[in-house]
Amino acid sequence: MRIAIVDDEPACIEDISRCCRAFGERRGLELELIPFQSGEAFLRAGRGFPLVFLDIYMQGMDGIAAAQALRARDAKCLLVFLTSSPDFMPDAFSCHAFDYLVKPVSDARAARVLEDALRALPPSPRCLVLPNGRQKVSVPVETIVSVLSDAHYLEISLTDGSILRSRLTVSGFLELAAGDSRFIQINKGILVNAEFVSDFENNCCLLEGGGRFPVRVRDARKVEQAVRDYHFARMRSKQRNK
Repeated sequence: MRIAIVDDEPACIEDISRCCRAFGERRGLELELIPFQSGEAFLRAGRGFPLVFLDIYMQGMDGIAAAQALRARDAKCLLVFLTSSPDFMPDAFSCHAFDYLVKPVSDARAARVLEDALRALPPSPRCLVLPNGRQKVSVPVETIVSVLSDAHYLEISLTDGSILRSRLTVSGFLELAAGDSRFIQINKGILVNAEFVSDFENNCCLLEGGGRFPVRVRDARKVEQAVRDYHFARMRSKQRNK
């Protein structure tokens, strides 16, 4: 979850950041905390923050003006105001605030707000943290189309057409995926995401967008059945959740 923290006092930004980090560690959540020291800087950053902590009183653009500008382009993000006194909250709630925190912020109060926010937000897409050079990158599982072994590396094709080259084995990838049934091994060193399989033809697996990979002949029926089973299970799950 990406969280924006907007406050013109660095000490307050650090205070909220500490509360968020502690909450994330307790819940095993990956939180990306982005600090801004003015409303103007925050608005220039654009959208993409499901949760925003916003100080009401700041130099330059105050929190109410920043919230009004935010609401003009993003009606869905959860907005938590930071204030020195709850007496100033009526104007803030006209911006459809989710909650507020009174400074200095206590760990317990921040944790309650974060817990409520998690329940209110739609589930975040599951991500895999994959090695990429000397760094690690977080990749949403739903964007991985195929995985191809190449020497000591995997070439991981993504929905945007890019390829992530990761020093990892197929078994290591499957271990990270923790048994996610969408990833099906169709041949030695080749995994495909069942979500993107369009057909099978002449012992080849055809993917949406034109990808084509050979299927191990002796496992062809098993592979096709695994893809059908995945889509059937997914369909049943959708029906149950209606």
